[in-house]
Amino acid sequence: MKRKKNQYSFAFLIPVITIYGGLFILPTIISFFFSMTVWDFTSFRWVGIQNFINFFSEYSLRIGISNTFIYAILTCGFKVVIGLLFAVILTSKIRTKTFVRSVVFFPNLISTVAVGIIFSSLMHPSKGLFNKILESFGLGGIDWLGNRSIALYSVVAVDVWKGVGVATVIYIAGIMAISKDYYEAASLDGATRWQQFKCITVPLCRPSMNSVIILSFIGGMRSFDLIWTMTGGGPGFATDTMASVIYKQYAAGFYGLSTAGNVIMFVIIAIIAFPLFNWLASKEVEA
Repeated sequence: MKRKKNQYSFAFLIPVITIYGGLFILPTIISFFFSMTVWDFTSFRWVGIQNFINFFSEYSLRIGISNTFIYAILTCGFKVVIGLLFAVILTSKIRTKTFVRSVVFFPNLISTVAVGIIFSSLMHPSKGLFNKILESFGLGGIDWLGNRSIALYSVVAVDVWKGVGVATVIYIAGIMAISKDYYEAASLDGATRWQQFKCITVPLCRPSMNSVIILSFIGGMRSFDLIWTMTGGGPGFATDTMASVIYKQYAAGFYGLSTAGNVIMFVIIAIIAFPLFNWLASKEVEA
């Protein structure tokens, strides 16, 4: 009887396993294979790890890895901090919090490509609104996207502007789930607002914070559309990330090299994301 029950339960898993295996496991295995070949759509030639050696040895390819980490760390960090700040404000007793919540979340509803095009215009060195405002105060214009030193950080700022709304919503859900009894007890003990935030809100909001960290970091590591729309990876290689480098190699016909780049990005994200998730989960506090 127990054996029949196990077989009956396993039958429900077959469709899921089939779909997951066909759409994820099999393509992953194929990608690992073709990353060690020089291939086109009709043939392939085995080259072993040469594609990986080329990826790490050429500056134009290697810089994408360092830029990716800078981009992911900065966007993740700002979303974590700013999102928490907004959430605390928007769960307080301000009268217009419903309207402000809508305003904060609104950028996330706009297409990333549209956001990239809009901010490319706003950051134009001579015609952009940002520089027109600076000039009205007697300040010199800034080449936001053409200056190698600040181009990547300009895109980071736009990414944070667009994505902080999701982080705020996740934080709001976490804060609203905290029992008011904790705050009432803390108030009776004479705790200040800062002490309540530090000792109650932040520890009990850790699950939400962990979700924001993981989603923002992985999203930053995989970011492509905003960067490509705003800078195309330029000037030079200043804003190239792994995703844009992979796209450039694929567009140039280096399919094996681009596949190797995809494998490298997958491995890097997996190596970082799983230990990070486990470490963050171990820091959570039960209410």
